[in-house]
Amino acid sequence: MTKPFAPEGGDGDRDRIIDEPLSEALSRRYLAYALSTITNRALPDVRDGLKPVHRRLLYAMRMLRLDPETTAKKCARVVGDVIGKYHPHGDVAVYDALVRLAQDFAQRYRLVDGQGNFGNIDGDNAAAMRYTECRLTEAAALLLDGIDEDAVDFRPTYDGEEEEPVVLPAGFPNLLANGASGIAVGMATSIPPHNASELIDACLILLDRSDATTADLMTVVKGPDFPTGGVIVEPQASLLETYETGRGGVRVRATWTEEDLGRGVYRIIVTEIPYQVRKADLIEQLADLIESKKAPLLGDVRDESAEDVRIVLEPKSRNIPAEALMESLFKLSDLETRFPVNMNVLDASGTPGVMGLKPALKAFLDHRREVLVRRARFRLAKIEARLHILDGLLIAFLNLDEVIRIVRYEEEPKARLIEAFELSEIQADAILNTRLRQLARLEEMEIRREHADLSEERDGLNQLLGSEKQQWKLVGVGLRDVQKVLGAATTVGRRRSTFADAPLVDTASAIEAMVTREPITIILSERGWIRAARGRVEDPSELKFKEGDKLGFLVPAETTDKLLLLASDGRFFTLGCDKLPSARGHGEPLRLMLDLDDRVALVDVFAHKPGRRRFLASRAGYGFVLPEDEAIAFRRAGKQVLNGEAVVSLEMAGDHVAVVGDNGKILVFRADELPEMPRGKGVKLQAYREGGLRDALVFDAEAGAAWVDSAGRTRVWPEWREWLGKRSASGRLAPKGFPASKRFRPK
Repeated sequence: MTKPFAPEGGDGDRDRIIDEPLSEALSRRYLAYALSTITNRALPDVRDGLKPVHRRLLYAMRMLRLDPETTAKKCARVVGDVIGKYHPHGDVAVYDALVRLAQDFAQRYRLVDGQGNFGNIDGDNAAAMRYTECRLTEAAALLLDGIDEDAVDFRPTYDGEEEEPVVLPAGFPNLLANGASGIAVGMATSIPPHNASELIDACLILLDRSDATTADLMTVVKGPDFPTGGVIVEPQASLLETYETGRGGVRVRATWTEEDLGRGVYRIIVTEIPYQVRKADLIEQLADLIESKKAPLLGDVRDESAEDVRIVLEPKSRNIPAEALMESLFKLSDLETRFPVNMNVLDASGTPGVMGLKPALKAFLDHRREVLVRRARFRLAKIEARLHILDGLLIAFLNLDEVIRIVRYEEEPKARLIEAFELSEIQADAILNTRLRQLARLEEMEIRREHADLSEERDGLNQLLGSEKQQWKLVGVGLRDVQKVLGAATTVGRRRSTFADAPLVDTASAIEAMVTREPITIILSERGWIRAARGRVEDPSELKFKEGDKLGFLVPAETTDKLLLLASDGRFFTLGCDKLPSARGHGEPLRLMLDLDDRVALVDVFAHKPGRRRFLASRAGYGFVLPEDEAIAFRRAGKQVLNGEAVVSLEMAGDHVAVVGDNGKILVFRADELPEMPRGKGVKLQAYREGGLRDALVFDAEAGAAWVDSAGRTRVWPEWREWLGKRSASGRLAPKGFPASKRFRPK
């Protein structure tokens, strides 16, 4: 290893060089950075539900005496104190955190009362901090209550000149009440806001029955309560699992009403949108859906919001049910969102971990008990100190003449008082600081009354500190007092989000109802150009194609049908017949509409009929019966149904199946030997030594079997029963006269 180089300073600078592997140095430093991000930036504390920046903001405002009853001060003053004393970061980041605490659409219970422009639900930014003012709210005062009474630990600030609280006393479960979100190194947190009154009711259940389950707690905590309202459509079983594990998600959708305009005309009024969705972005998203024709049921969208949200949605037709219109928009836009739940928090020791509803509430209750005990001890110490002084004053009143003589004639009255009456220095100072007018008889009576009251309070505090049961009882009393401020009967405490089951609405039927039903003929060329001609094409020979191209498939259908296309790779594709190009030209390339590889051929094209079944078979000689409804694909990439190279697709309209292989052998077996499956490989149809399946035929035994020769003539096959056997057998050679192409019909 080379000798370290010190450019200046001789051996003194050489001592500062650390010789260690680069990988170890990077690992150690990155780990320190990651831990700092987790504990000091991204994850909230389970006890007060705050991150350090929010805690420092509230404490700085408390130190500036910005209480709910006082006059607000400039936000720039608060931000300056925070970054100067407690939080050595950028003023923009600190101000953004303050702004969020003041936004009623971002915080379920605002902790900052902002005056001025603090942004809006459209996503507009707040005014500069030199223009806005702020003060604490009543909810913030509850979080800070008791901080001056040694309720929590303090630690030195980053420069050691000040002290800051490690955690706030937290009069209510703010972690769940206001929620939190953040991303750290290797972990993240996402906690939805809840109703504080419901959380307190759950805490009271835990105080009464510590063995209460999450299901018991959910009798009062129904689910999240978002500041922007909305309708929660997450099933209760899913919510229970989320609150048990601390991980999951919550589906929330906009609140809407149907406004009747008369004569069957209506419009939709959206009054609440999902949490954390910007209204301006939502309007733009809906407008884009209309322009791109991805929302066929929506005619127009307008924003008529003032202070309240009012989004007007107009249907494309009065015949469209309002429920169908909204269900289609819930699927296509942010009118419905899924709020992820990942209750990753720091526990009392600063260790990150995921907590469910019950552990989070128990951690809060443990913190409240600790705060109660610490405040009781603080008050007890104050009472003891005051009683000590009162004891000295009572001695002075009992020996008033001697005390006056000592004060008047002795050179060192303090020392003489201590010696004469066995007083402490504190008692002697209190006696010497007593004014003459306080030596009246009434003052002595007042001191005795105060002494008796404090002695009684001291006995009560000692009893409280010695009884855990009494401590928990007093925690419950404190929580009930909080409900007077944040309870369900208050304006801020009433529930905003509601619950409902997502209705089952057939939006596809509503879309189809808008399409005029008329017969068409779908023309698909061999090179993949598709078009739809109105009516029925009686003579295919009159159809024109591009040079070198010819007819591939001719499918009769209706405009309301869905066109199903089976590719040789076993995938089904779906196209709406009403969206196909007209037959005035040569149509459009099919591969521009679907993600269809050039190496893949089309095996079958037909109009979908609900409830119909199809027989699918692969080149390897395997097959099964497919419910045709399972073939519908909702993506351009199609839906994989058959494993293997598809060669046969037939309507299952018969009780027998005949298969023929490349070897010219035919096997007939009963159709009930085939399984019905939504997808897969299927079962073996016929055994081959070489080659594979060439073609198949589905027929009814009563009607008999037949094939079509190369000239287009139908040939009846009366002796088909001689080829009847069990599925997966090899079969017999085809009868005399069977087409040389070894197919039941020309390809």
